[in-house]
Amino acid sequence: MGTTGNAATTEQHDPADADAPAITWARFWELVDVLGGEAGTSTCADVEAGCERLTEVLAAGPVGEIIGFGERLAEALYRIDQEVFGVLPVAGLSDGGSPLPQSDDGFLYARAAAVAAGRRTYESVFGAPDRFAPFTARHCEELLYVHEEAYERATGEEWDRLTRYDYETCSNRDGWPGLDD
Repeated sequence: MGTTGNAATTEQHDPADADAPAITWARFWELVDVLGGEAGTSTCADVEAGCERLTEVLAAGPVGEIIGFGERLAEALYRIDQEVFGVLPVAGLSDGGSPLPQSDDGFLYARAAAVAAGRRTYESVFGAPDRFAPFTARHCEELLYVHEEAYERATGEEWDRLTRYDYETCSNRDGWPGLDD
């Protein structure tokens, strides 16, 4: 499991995960484009409207695509879960002159904002933490629930799946080599 942007764009699917419906990275990024661009500095109507549009698009399509979107989103978030990004302070915020660190949730929402910004932006941050820094002040928590809401609309049932990748902060052990097991 690499943690580079190039690994995140591979079109192959892991045969060990044959039960999970898959979509290509190209299709995933097409769907992300429905959001309409970068998340702002806070939760706002544009982000909410974009996530609602994406939810509608997913809910109108095949259930396998909804599940595949959830899997790809989890993987994208997992791959960017790296210490080099997580230790960056929140852009533009300080406490008495000292930069404020990101919280675990804040870092997750910042990673979601980087995904929401689209493929080119997402891939550009790998190897360039300074390109991720502005996302520390942006949040796109709503993106985390799009596939769950689409699944519920499409099936009438709650999402009860675990994704192959855990995207919670510090779950990518390769991305946080200094953590003890």
